[in-house]
Amino acid sequence: MSEPTLDPIQIYDFMFRSIGDGILIASPPDLRITHMNPAAAAMLQVTVDDVLDATPREVFKKHPNLINLFERHGDQNLDVRLPRRRVAIGIASTMEAGERVVILQDVTEKRNLETRREMLIKSIAHDLRNPIAAIGGFSDLVSKFGDINDQQEKFLTRIKQTTGKLHDMSELLVDLAWIEAGMPLSHVPIRLSDAIHKTINSLEVLAQKQQIGMAVSLQNPLPVVMGDAERLHMVIYHLLHNAIMYSDPEDNVVIHAWGDEKEAYCSVADQGIGISDEEVELIFDRMYRSRDPRVRAIPGGGIGLTLARTIIRRMGGDLWATSNLDEGTTFTFVLPSEDI
Repeated sequence: MSEPTLDPIQIYDFMFRSIGDGILIASPPDLRITHMNPAAAAMLQVTVDDVLDATPREVFKKHPNLINLFERHGDQNLDVRLPRRRVAIGIASTMEAGERVVILQDVTEKRNLETRREMLIKSIAHDLRNPIAAIGGFSDLVSKFGDINDQQEKFLTRIKQTTGKLHDMSELLVDLAWIEAGMPLSHVPIRLSDAIHKTINSLEVLAQKQQIGMAVSLQNPLPVVMGDAERLHMVIYHLLHNAIMYSDPEDNVVIHAWGDEKEAYCSVADQGIGISDEEVELIFDRMYRSRDPRVRAIPGGGIGLTLARTIIRRMGGDLWATSNLDEGTTFTFVLPSEDI
């Protein structure tokens, strides 16, 4: 007995009617709307019967950006204001037969969360960073109003280092708390090679200042991963920044990436201080810093690696370190790859 075959038309019809994103299709020659799914009707608060066989200009007078998505050529991305103070990202493209397809993704809650996050960061900058900066400033003034002994100079140096650390940590702590609380991350295709090159470019000046060479070895092509591009850049930035800062002048840092249809890997290896065996896992703990005086001499708050691992795990992967003391460290992360 033969197995029943799946009907592609029924599958597409089910997806069209059930998907949460709004979909509208306008057909040539005069781009009259021929298809609109229930999600689009709900977002725009119209009925399907009112819209079908009409032009976008006839039915969407209150949504100029939606009209633009239909009438402009090529791929387009625009914000579309929806009723009840909601907002969607509109994505438009033209098919080979001339149909114009517009997809609406409601991003109201996501935008609200990002706004709250920005407000929280600004609040911390005002309520925490300013007093911390004042403490550091007053510590600078102490030595200008009289002689101080070596012990007092040591204490003042420690105050400056601690206030600088707290100042730098404040925004990272907000990001870490935000991500650990389960706040949504973007879930879009990311070309891993683009994320790596973007990070290398942003750290070239620091590498030159520290006299560190950067060697890059990337599989071509690299797999595409799904996730939050901004957060992935943050992960690679912290790994590469640490590798540069904990290396000696004239050393090299190596960025290597590879993968297949299932997984994508990226490693950042240095020839620097290294990590003792008992501390390899501890370095991912919040605010942990090695007892090694060479590490303590370099500014840092012990948050970057915690944040990096948390982000990678939220994106469905993992991050780990291998190291030999006085020989160097390699950080490697893995993410599920996508066949796109």
